[in-house]
Amino acid sequence: MSSSDLHLPVPGHPIAAIATPIGVGALAIVRISGAGVLDLADRVFRKVHGSEKLADATGYTAHFGRLYDGEEMVDEVIALVFRAPRSFTAEEMAEFTCHGGPVVVGRVLRLMLDSGCRLAEPGEFTRRAFLNGRIDLLQAEAIGEMIHARTESAYRTAVSQMKGDLSARLGGLREQLIRSRALIELELDFSEEEVEFQSRDELSAQIETLRSEVNRLIDSYQHGRLVSEGVSTVIAGKPNAGKSTLLNTLLGQERAIVSHMPGTTRDYIEECFIHDKTMFRLTDTAGLREAGEEIEHEGIRRSHMKMAEADLILYLFDLGTERLDDELTEIRELKAAHPDAKFLTVANKLDRAANADKLIRTIADGSGTEVIGISALNGDGIDTLKQHIGELTKGLNKLHEASVLVTSLRHYEALRNASDALQNALELIEHQSETELIAFELRAALDYVGEITGKVVNEEVLNTIFAQFCIGK
Repeated sequence: MSSSDLHLPVPGHPIAAIATPIGVGALAIVRISGAGVLDLADRVFRKVHGSEKLADATGYTAHFGRLYDGEEMVDEVIALVFRAPRSFTAEEMAEFTCHGGPVVVGRVLRLMLDSGCRLAEPGEFTRRAFLNGRIDLLQAEAIGEMIHARTESAYRTAVSQMKGDLSARLGGLREQLIRSRALIELELDFSEEEVEFQSRDELSAQIETLRSEVNRLIDSYQHGRLVSEGVSTVIAGKPNAGKSTLLNTLLGQERAIVSHMPGTTRDYIEECFIHDKTMFRLTDTAGLREAGEEIEHEGIRRSHMKMAEADLILYLFDLGTERLDDELTEIRELKAAHPDAKFLTVANKLDRAANADKLIRTIADGSGTEVIGISALNGDGIDTLKQHIGELTKGLNKLHEASVLVTSLRHYEALRNASDALQNALELIEHQSETELIAFELRAALDYVGEITGKVVNEEVLNTIFAQFCIGK
């Protein structure tokens, strides 16, 4: 299905929503969009100076006035007028900047609803911008990414996508796919004459070039995911090693309960902290030991599950341990079990160990891992630890600044499918298969690329994407 085949619940019906966070503030914004919204606004808006109606105003103009509910003044506001198609939604729009108290904002919104607007659905303003052709689906998603960006890297990547950098790359891919597909399908129209409009060697070379470009975008996803979601960092170790204390120290707040009793953490706790402009998603896990009860057993199972998903594992052990051989075995086994994750051994409780340096060397030699000594309780060695975990993402903030990154799992999967279809087409050409089969794979690759920008999309995908937006966006 193409984007032009989709429709809104009520096409062009006036909608209204609060576009700023709920709460007490100096100012707030209520926005409206749709057919005839400026006429609806004129029912409740009166200019302080002059008598010009908003419906007669030119686009990109601001008007100082008052909103009235009957004869009762609701608030003094600034009304911004936007004319179709040069507005965010490509429809007639107005935005009212009012005072930011929740009662005031609620009255302004109610006024718009009573005037003929309906409350907007989550993301409906952005959805209309997409359906009206002002932006593509990838750019719409980038708006949401930019709003929720927690690091400079994530923000810059979202801005790049919102500008259309990735869309332009995909647009170029689509154009090349369309040309290759057109020549193949032209042959189908002349199948009886057995005409070949392009040699199979030339077609194979073109498809291989396209597949290489698609694969470069696929390869960027690993970096894009780290930028967008943060580095998944799991703190693991035996009970009472100080994992919760380390989490609290890195966060700078008492997030996890700390107790001298082993096994306090029964389930994992996730929080984020930012170091050197990179976000790390910290996970404090249940202590690794033989479980004595069902709840603890489930907590340990979840610990292993989170380690399987981790980009970085910090294995924490107590320098005061009397079971050093057990710790060495655990470190070696965990490192071997998670070869795709970066692994760093952290020796905790420096302040309580008289022979800490010797123990650290023994652990490093016996486990084949790098070991950092810290005291999670008083903060010794924490800066060194942060420096080492930063090595995982060294250069990430500057990575691909001149290029584009794929940050969405939806985009990644679509590109993987497109790459598979192109590979199938290459194999069909190599085996001198029927032209119809080659054309089918090229059409499939074209559709998969089109899914990313919304050239080919369905209502379910749209509903999933825009349900994650706030109502005023």
